[in-house]
Amino acid sequence: MIEIRGLKKSYGKLEVLKDINITIEDGDIYGLVGRSGAGKSTLLRCINGLETFQEGSLRVNGVDVRALSAREMRNLRRDVGMIFQHFSLVDRKTVYENVAIPMECWNVPKSERDEKVRKLLQVVGLEDKMHVRADQLSGGQMQRVAIARALTMDPKVLLSDEATSALDPRTTKDILTLLRQINADLGITIIIVTHQMSVVRQVCNKMSILESGICKESGSVKEVFQNQSKALENLLGQESPHLPEGVVSVRILTTQEDMDRQIIARISMEVGVPYTLVDGNVTYYRDGLFGTFVICFTADSKERFFQFFKENSVQYQVLQAEKEG
Repeated sequence: MIEIRGLKKSYGKLEVLKDINITIEDGDIYGLVGRSGAGKSTLLRCINGLETFQEGSLRVNGVDVRALSAREMRNLRRDVGMIFQHFSLVDRKTVYENVAIPMECWNVPKSERDEKVRKLLQVVGLEDKMHVRADQLSGGQMQRVAIARALTMDPKVLLSDEATSALDPRTTKDILTLLRQINADLGITIIIVTHQMSVVRQVCNKMSILESGICKESGSVKEVFQNQSKALENLLGQESPHLPEGVVSVRILTTQEDMDRQIIARISMEVGVPYTLVDGNVTYYRDGLFGTFVICFTADSKERFFQFFKENSVQYQVLQAEKEG
């Protein structure tokens, strides 16, 4: 488990991280999401010990990172794998040689290195590229090599710093599918830094939204999308829908279960009062669906709508009450 409490990080007078509080459980695929400059990558480098911080605590499996000696920090980094946006491969070396680099640095015997490289190349689906030079690979293949290299020392945690932002959508989907498979098969905790909400929705089970060095919201991906907080709206760049005056406007938040129950279709039939749909969106996340719908109806029918929501456990937010005379 990774536990971060009251963490603050500054470069001179510039505060980059301000009182960060996050808990990442073993086996999570955790998304750190935010716009450029939010502090995501800095927080990631604090986790693997590449950056120091001025205040707070950061514990990895119960061990306070700030209390580690240089030797202990080196051992910590052995347990934390890292994959980067631009792959960081050695072009002149083959796939085999690139994957073997960490093991060479740790003086792992050659026979053990050979067995491990072959095994990991099977995991990432590149066993047929073993003796191909890195500069002859596609971007997606390069990232698969980088993932295999990050797994060579059997890390307990895998950090991904914008690892898919340089890839096309199809390749991104394939890489994220691979990360989910690694998480499920090897039980490795994965922390993904990204500004792409599609990445978070597809692969993460939990997330935090960072904004100007502040953790604005944390929770399961489902919870964060259901809350529809201002932080999420800012991140998505959503504009509030235009709401007609003189009516009640409500945002309905639906899950996969609600859609299976055909909640939206049943509103009109069971309430028996017409309404206007002014905005709607359905999004896939991980293994389900999440939808938001904004509807408007007259003030004299609001109790009938609210009673339907209550009876059917529908989550909703009142965006605008009727205009008072």
